Amino acid sequence: MIHLTRLNGNPLVVNCDLIKYAESSPDTVLTLINGEKIVVRESCEDVVNCTVAYRARVFAASRAFVPGSAEGSPATVACAPIAGE
Repeated sequence: MIHLTRLNGNPLVVNCDLIKYAESSPDTVLTLINGEKIVVRESCEDVVNCTVAYRARVFAASRAFVPGSAEGSPATVACAPIAGE
């Protein structure tokens, strides 16, 4: 889940696995796989960066549970951390 901001300033948490595509027109509009559209303050680039960082943190955390794997450290970005970190 990634933390974003609606145009009115209200915080929003989005399941990034449900984002079908993001477009700038000029506001950033996220279209979810169910067809719902969400307009956010962050740029498309910020949404992509937060999504990539979230997935990197999930991957790094999951490696800690695989016997024999090297523990990776989560990526440091300006996105909100996963709960419990």
